[in-house]
Amino acid sequence: MKIVNLALANIKKGKSAAISLFVLIFIAGLLLNVGMTVITKINTFYDDKVEELHDAHVSIIMNSADYKQPYEDFLKTYSGVKEAETETIILMGASKFRFGDSDLNIGAALLNADAKRKFSPLKLIEKMDTISNDGIYVSYSFKASGGYKLSDTFTITYQDMDYSYRIAGFFEATTMGTNNNGMMKFLLPDAAYHQLSDKLGDTAGGTLMSSILTDSTQSTELLNDYNKQFTHPDIGKTPQYFWGTDIEMMKSVSTMTINIIAMILVAFAAVIVIVSLIVIKFRVTNSIDDGMVNIGVLKAVGYTSRQILASITLQFMLIALSAGVVGVGISYAAMPVFGGIISSLSGLLWTQSFDVSINIACILIVALLVLTVTLLSSIRIRKLHPVAALRGGIMTHSFKNNFFPLEKAKGGLHFMLACKTMITNSKQNIMIALIMVAITFASVFSIVLYYNVAVNKTAFINLVGSEKSSVVVQSKPDIDNKKLLVDIEQMDGVEKIAILDVITTTIDEQSFYTNISDDYAKLENNTVYKGRYPQYDNEIAVSGAVAKLLHKSIGDTVKVEVGDISYPFLITGLSQSINYMGQITSLTIPGVQHLIPDYTGKTINVYLKEVDNASFIRDFKVQYGDLIDDIMDVDEMLGSQSSIYISAVFAVMVMILAITTLVVTLILYLVIKTMILRRKREFGILKATGYTTLQLMTQIALSFVPIVIVGVLIGGVLGCLYTNSMLTLLLSSAGIYNVQFIVNIPLIIVLCTGIIVLAYLVSMLVARRIKRISAYGLITE
Repeated sequence: MKIVNLALANIKKGKSAAISLFVLIFIAGLLLNVGMTVITKINTFYDDKVEELHDAHVSIIMNSADYKQPYEDFLKTYSGVKEAETETIILMGASKFRFGDSDLNIGAALLNADAKRKFSPLKLIEKMDTISNDGIYVSYSFKASGGYKLSDTFTITYQDMDYSYRIAGFFEATTMGTNNNGMMKFLLPDAAYHQLSDKLGDTAGGTLMSSILTDSTQSTELLNDYNKQFTHPDIGKTPQYFWGTDIEMMKSVSTMTINIIAMILVAFAAVIVIVSLIVIKFRVTNSIDDGMVNIGVLKAVGYTSRQILASITLQFMLIALSAGVVGVGISYAAMPVFGGIISSLSGLLWTQSFDVSINIACILIVALLVLTVTLLSSIRIRKLHPVAALRGGIMTHSFKNNFFPLEKAKGGLHFMLACKTMITNSKQNIMIALIMVAITFASVFSIVLYYNVAVNKTAFINLVGSEKSSVVVQSKPDIDNKKLLVDIEQMDGVEKIAILDVITTTIDEQSFYTNISDDYAKLENNTVYKGRYPQYDNEIAVSGAVAKLLHKSIGDTVKVEVGDISYPFLITGLSQSINYMGQITSLTIPGVQHLIPDYTGKTINVYLKEVDNASFIRDFKVQYGDLIDDIMDVDEMLGSQSSIYISAVFAVMVMILAITTLVVTLILYLVIKTMILRRKREFGILKATGYTTLQLMTQIALSFVPIVIVGVLIGGVLGCLYTNSMLTLLLSSAGIYNVQFIVNIPLIIVLCTGIIVLAYLVSMLVARRIKRISAYGLITE
């Protein structure tokens, strides 16, 4: 009981310090619990949603005219398939609609809402009370990140015709529910479905084949085997449209960004924990130094070193445990904010659940670290003799060097006094510098991330693997492609053109997406980070993820197959891309003609200068509209697809900068208040000799500013040098091995200057406490 009373007395004595430490550990506990909850729950969350919605593990869509019974038979008879279903749909291979702040070009699959189906039965999470004839059901991502709400008008454009509906409800979907997989699903009431089907005719007829396996992890293998079995001309011939995905790919795509954000939260929580531990080290050391005489008295009246040590440890453990428990508890109130981010990225409702094991783990991690640092910092109490403690800790005469002697030093008096103060408190200054390094690095990281995702998107788009052309033209399969290429190149405003198709190939018995181009040197986005793109017909570039999977490297040979034809290719380079989970390869047109002799390429990237995209598209449709299946504005498409990432990264940046501001304020408040209390008599004497409050405030602020500047500069430089390395580490699981985000130096300078100015202002405000100190007050105390 004596130990408890002693610990409580120490907390009451330093209330402000206890509150500051409480806030820091509270923040760490909150972020740590949110991050660990998301990381541990996201995979099971997605699997649970698949089971709850009874979504397919493998989905394949094609034109109805190209459907054959053996396709369905293959899915039904494949080993491990539990259920399979084939359904007729309306297929818009190239539709356009508003999503967020821009238009989105993507494939659209429209299903009959009233048809009976085994897979993905319509389950609305929001719906209108009365459904009108022009109602349409859309995925939840349209509400979470698309900017739509119930009863809003939704217009879908297909083949230059607009079809308008009113949103009658939102549904969840693990497949075809978001805008990052090339296809989105919609459902129409029976009457509206048949009306649209009759209007579009057989050309928009589609077939959706779905299957569920006993083990969903085999879905990728099933899709690979299907692609090997059937040669679909997304590779150059018919069918005109083919799209397929598996649930493992969808899970990876949907959860990758969420996991990265969660890891950033955990990493930043670790930074706050380290800051808290440094503060505890500072507080324990100061408590021992300031309470040296009290410790001597306690030892003299019979308290053992173990009891005094236990009281100090208990003091900080009470703060750590209470702050950790409150932080974990409040994290559940903050979880809906992060749940909104998860919903915008995955198109699924995040279901909040209470996990005792994660909560206890977060509290224990923080508590054990606090216990360790407290014990190590207070261990010297054991060696402290009562007599030495009563003398204030002086064992023998010990005098430090007199740095900056006033009679010899050059410079202003207040600056010299500030320098003397700075040198005297070297351990304290090291603590402040380390904290400033940590939080500045975190702030620079968040700023660089946001700048590249939201402001200058070039590096981010390069990382994704998208080609940054102006317009993409999809030509019809039966036209003279060479003549169209010549005609496009001669149009006003066209700087250059390049073919860039994507097909499916089998490489060393595994299925991968493969880029096909007539000249990779024309492309703006060079995704090869080692070696070079293929130039000759026997060369291939593979992504780092593919090379790792196949155990191959530059100079090795791989066998590429399309249908029954195979050909060996030499690996000339390693590329990277977030698209297709980093599993992408690249061939030249002469190279792919070894496998598909009459292949010409149908996807034409057009690069414009001195003409806007909209005008070019309008003029192009007038001249060549009958020769193409679709034409897309790349800027609008990329803007729409990146909008969900911008909002998520912005939330992370704001959180990190807000916590940085709070940490700077708390640390300087704690340190300066402690300094004023320790030097109260000295400040009273200085005031009596004529120093004003403002002069003393300036001395205190100037004694911290150089340390803050050093810490901020080191943190800023480390942030500039190692942010890309940190991002590479975070994205390595997605097939990224070389991140080259733009580090905007002027923006970093503004950030660092802002932190320094903030530190100076906080120092001046906290130092105003000196105003209450007077020589008369010290005499009468």
